[in-house]
Amino acid sequence: MTTTDADDFYNLTAFDLSETGNDNFYTFTRIFLPCMYSCVFIFGLAGNTLVFIILVFYEKLKTLTDIYLLNLATADLVFLWTLPFWAYSAAQEWAFGTGACRIIRGLYNLNLYTSMLTLTCITFDRLIAITFATKAHQCQGKRMTWGKVICILIWVISLAFATPQFIFSEAFQIDKAICQENYPNHRTEVVLEVVQVALGYFIPMLAMIICYSLIIKTLLHARSFQKHKSLKKIFSVVATFILTQSPYTFLRLIKIADWSFNLNSSFEYAIVITEAFAYFHGCLNPVLYFFIGVKFRKNFQKIIKKSRCIKGQVSVRHGQTTEDEGSKTFTASNNAEATTMYPL
Repeated sequence: MTTTDADDFYNLTAFDLSETGNDNFYTFTRIFLPCMYSCVFIFGLAGNTLVFIILVFYEKLKTLTDIYLLNLATADLVFLWTLPFWAYSAAQEWAFGTGACRIIRGLYNLNLYTSMLTLTCITFDRLIAITFATKAHQCQGKRMTWGKVICILIWVISLAFATPQFIFSEAFQIDKAICQENYPNHRTEVVLEVVQVALGYFIPMLAMIICYSLIIKTLLHARSFQKHKSLKKIFSVVATFILTQSPYTFLRLIKIADWSFNLNSSFEYAIVITEAFAYFHGCLNPVLYFFIGVKFRKNFQKIIKKSRCIKGQVSVRHGQTTEDEGSKTFTASNNAEATTMYPL
């Protein structure tokens, strides 16, 4: 197939999908996606806000891992605010224009790369902290400074990776207004997708697998395995991210390799479900912190106790106010009676 034929096939397929789709598929997406996006948004927003509060106001960002986890929660919060737009678009149509389309699609990819690169940095940090424990403790101050610089670089690099989505995303009308990438040709899409998937997924994942293999090897030779309980939390966060992102990533690669898969209704269902499943990483991290992290549970209990104390103080103040008002009312009524008995 020549380049021209491939481009024609790409354009034809891209714009015929909605025409060949059946009513059941559109009914499914109109119900399934808004429900999924709403759940992820509500639980993710509550959970990541709680993580943000605990790390900043209770943990006080004492360790480099805390800084990286704060960066991860921030990236998730940025991403979560895009979900109401997708929920409305799935239920009705895209009604926010091309500008918002580019921003919203770009932010999703920005979060994807920021999350993966941050998790990679967490893994490297754990490797250094466990393999070179003494030296890492002595250089804690420098590591904290470098960690903040690295977080800034992560956002800059992620923004560079997400730039194509900011540029090529577009809102246009088929049977209804939609928002998606509109690349000049299929070759451009293939190159950009392969580069982004490689740099934003496979290379970081490979780095994490290698680092965790070295960490496990070191821990097996260590005398005290209990000292590294935090490793379980970090490993769970990384594993969850990979498990939620892998199915959608592989389907994207299949879609790029052969556009004819888009004519298969089962493949369309798989794309929709795996993409929605990929969004769940935005609310799963706080769950992992709660069930695995001892510090997180203790700080959460502190927040509950403080909120109860505040409620108690408000109730006491309200009671005092009620008593004062009652006293004032009683005095006023006595004065009224006195005025009646002894008219001026």
